[in-house]
Amino acid sequence: MTLTPGDLRSAEDVRQFIQQELCEKENLVLNQFPISETVLHKRGQVCGIQYVLHGPRSVKLGAVWACDTNVIYLYDAAGQRYEKLQLRQRILADAAA
Repeated sequence: MTLTPGDLRSAEDVRQFIQQELCEKENLVLNQFPISETVLHKRGQVCGIQYVLHGPRSVKLGAVWACDTNVIYLYDAAGQRYEKLQLRQRILADAAA
């Protein structure tokens, strides 16, 4: 199932959407490459989650979900930001992500 920004209702939806978008950017088969997550903190509070998709031949694509501002930033294999998405609906990050 293809997710759109309007479909996102949970932190898991955000992770799946980011994985889908990063795979699509580099024409990678969805769910064939691992994605890692790092919780970001600001003043002791969760402010975002950084995602890294580990593709073939050491290719790495990234994304940051700034959950405090409800924005997703997507980065290509060269580390250049190629998209910024403002989410309409407020989604709470799971601190245990």
